[in-house]
Amino acid sequence: MAMKGDGGMMMDARKFRILQAIIDDYILTAIPVGSRTISKKYEMGLSSATIRNEMSDLEELGYLDQPHVSAGRIPSAKAYRLYVDQLLKNGAIRTDDAATVGAYFPSRAQQMEDVINRAAQVLSGLTHYTSLVMSPKGAELRIRTLQLVPVSAQSALLVIVTDGGIMRDTVIHVGGDLDADALYAVSRMLTEQLSGHTISEAQKILRGAFDGRKAGEQALKGITDFLEAVESDGSKAKLALGGTSNILNFPEYSDVEKAKSFLSVLETKDKLIRLLENHGEMAFTVRIGPETGIPELEDCSLVTATYRLSDNTHGTIGVIGPTRMEYGRVLGILSAMGQQLTDLLRQDKE
Repeated sequence: MAMKGDGGMMMDARKFRILQAIIDDYILTAIPVGSRTISKKYEMGLSSATIRNEMSDLEELGYLDQPHVSAGRIPSAKAYRLYVDQLLKNGAIRTDDAATVGAYFPSRAQQMEDVINRAAQVLSGLTHYTSLVMSPKGAELRIRTLQLVPVSAQSALLVIVTDGGIMRDTVIHVGGDLDADALYAVSRMLTEQLSGHTISEAQKILRGAFDGRKAGEQALKGITDFLEAVESDGSKAKLALGGTSNILNFPEYSDVEKAKSFLSVLETKDKLIRLLENHGEMAFTVRIGPETGIPELEDCSLVTATYRLSDNTHGTIGVIGPTRMEYGRVLGILSAMGQQLTDLLRQDKE
């Protein structure tokens, strides 16, 4: 590795090995790292004086900071960015967490909401950080099945199942011209026409079905009105959090005001949702310190991954923790969790 610094200085392989050792040590201890620590704990075949000189160069390059109360150094956000980029570039993401993650989930999922909440708890438990699991917006969900079940001579229970096993139901007025057999026939016809379409698309299809149609008109209008309500309710993505107080276990957040500032972001959720919505469909994103764009999280990192309900519909999972996060392990757990959620929620539940 050779990387040119602002002053023409190069980041060579030796400097990177020392920087990596400093990051690894600081992640574990949260104590500023000195040259003697690196010399004793990590077999590099280098003297303490040589390591000290290299650390001075790394500080000049902007990869290390020196707290005024300590002779040791701590990694900067720039250092963590280099560290993570190398992890992703080299594919050094652990894959041994898949079985551990899978053990926390049933073989089949019943409701997406249940799976999302479970995933948030599992993620926070495994990583010891704060976890975030965001479901897709209602407008992105696609219909799987639609069923009308007679309740009385004038009404029927409408049950709509979308991808991910999300089920919505309500009682609608159908008039007296549709008996049980007719409702079954309408259910089959509408499932054939609407399956695979988004909630918004389904509304347009149903409105077109009103034209010149008297039989079942009340039922079609009831279904359309309900789909509109479902879309409105799901216009915002739902965000489940786990381990919201985990951050208090880290010495960086022993300061009460700093902890309160962090928890206020979790409480409102709006900033986090906007941040996660900018994740796109990338396999992973890692935002370190100021990269989050949220002042209250300037000493935190947010790592996110994607799970899929269908080829066109995806959600986001992630964790927030101190910048001295165990990035390799976190990326491995998120990778395993994303695959687990994808497998569960894409199962055919019909």
